[in-house]
Amino acid sequence: MSLTLADVQRIAHLARIEITDEQARAAQAQLNDIFAMIEQISRVDATGVAPMTHPLDGAQRLREDVVEPPPDRDELLRNAPAQQQGLFLVPRVIE
Repeated sequence: MSLTLADVQRIAHLARIEITDEQARAAQAQLNDIFAMIEQISRVDATGVAPMTHPLDGAQRLREDVVEPPPDRDELLRNAPAQQQGLFLVPRVIE
């Protein structure tokens, strides 16, 4: 699959991106290179290969899901610059 210059300009229009002809030609070359790599990868026969979550068989180190008591609210609010009724007060951001 390869994109024409008109395809790139249409995609830019749909994405509401203002693009010059020079930028469109550069994007066309880059996108066509990407599509060529995808086509090359899709030609590889992967039958019998199990999907992997990590290419190096890495494993995530996850902690045990243990129920713990909630932290002490008064302890958490001790260093709060402003608080009211057990809640943090923060400056207004949107007026």
